[in-house]
Amino acid sequence: MTNVTMIKRVLFFKTITVPFSSGSRRCSTRVSTGELKAAVTESAQPSPLSGEASLYVHWPYCLRRCSYCNFNKYIPKADNSSIMADCLQRETETLLRLSQVSSITSVFFGGGTPSLAHPSTIEKVLESVSRHASLADSAEVTIEVNPTPVGMSRLEEFHRAGVNRFSIGVQSLQDKDLKLLGRDHNSQHALRTLAEARRLCPGRVSVDVMFGRPGQTLGSWERELSELLRVCDDHVSLYQLTVERGTALFKQVEQGQLALPAEEVMAAMYHSARTLLLQHGFQQYEVSNFARRNAVSHHNMNYWKGGQYIGVGPGAHGRFAPLGEGRAVREARVQTLEPDFWIQEVQHRGHATRRRIPLPSPLGLLEEVLAMGLRLTEGIAHQHWHIFCPEADLQTVFGTYPDVQNLLLSGHLILDDRGLRCSWDGLALLDGMLPTLLLALEGHMSP
Repeated sequence: MTNVTMIKRVLFFKTITVPFSSGSRRCSTRVSTGELKAAVTESAQPSPLSGEASLYVHWPYCLRRCSYCNFNKYIPKADNSSIMADCLQRETETLLRLSQVSSITSVFFGGGTPSLAHPSTIEKVLESVSRHASLADSAEVTIEVNPTPVGMSRLEEFHRAGVNRFSIGVQSLQDKDLKLLGRDHNSQHALRTLAEARRLCPGRVSVDVMFGRPGQTLGSWERELSELLRVCDDHVSLYQLTVERGTALFKQVEQGQLALPAEEVMAAMYHSARTLLLQHGFQQYEVSNFARRNAVSHHNMNYWKGGQYIGVGPGAHGRFAPLGEGRAVREARVQTLEPDFWIQEVQHRGHATRRRIPLPSPLGLLEEVLAMGLRLTEGIAHQHWHIFCPEADLQTVFGTYPDVQNLLLSGHLILDDRGLRCSWDGLALLDGMLPTLLLALEGHMSP
């Protein structure tokens, strides 16, 4: 999932320099013991202006557009992969110099279909990172993979280029549904790709799977998920199909050609999936993400914990302070959307930042900390909140607000000595609770 999508889903617009050598970054071995909570906590408490950041790299091209997709992706008119690779490398270097971060903690290649990129593109970007910041051999480097025969054939080359984690867009194991969604793979392609990815990076392979598809029933979903859990690795990302205006699927649903499951059925699908995943040893650590053997996504943990991140490529989003310009205030930055214009701007001035919005007011940053942090099952620890809001603790901001007290009394929200978090039932209702919490925050911060 792209970092743009990550932000959309929560209602808001995730040392010494060492040289990088090809193949030096290895998949870590499985962790056989230890609690998932330790792995989540290990994704440390970031300072708003720390010397660390994660890096998101957007490859905008796809061979076709899926029927449900409204992401920033394009069907290439010609092969400009070499130019795109050079520009991704140049923008990476420019923004790293601008941010002056000393360490990149994770890299995520999203899209689009980044598995269409030549593995040398991945290697070049990672080399650029290592020239301008520390990138440890153990740093998480993920690429999204479309599980087609072409995607599978490049896994080993991606691994040699420095990738040590794969995110496989399985979406469904039902061929008829894959065809309906406009995917260009079938279930056998997905299973073979998953097996090869697990061979290369055991314990560091994630699968994306989608529920709430047209015609899907609770029973068929439970059978499909059970089948996937028998063959998947240690991380699952679970998404409800969202029908977006302007897509082919939206038109089919609007015209009555297709029908989505009822809202209560989709709620039952989510609840059932959480139960099934738990039975298979997966602990939920975020609204849509589940892991066993501590295989959490450290890159996404940085988003959810309010860390700095740099977005490179057409339409990528970033949140960092441009210290290289003498500015110590974090900015929300968005790169130019359309690839051809993005390329022109990068070639002309080294980067293609189209919008930059300073976040000088504590409210804007705290809104993101709140909305992102409550997606985690561990919620927002008191210590973590204090990093961003030292003048008022969680109890002061939320504990006395009447509507928040109602959520606490209902059992959907918990505020105790650990911090603020959703209960098991409350996590499924987070979108409905957020407006109340945001109003409480705004009321406290307003003069």
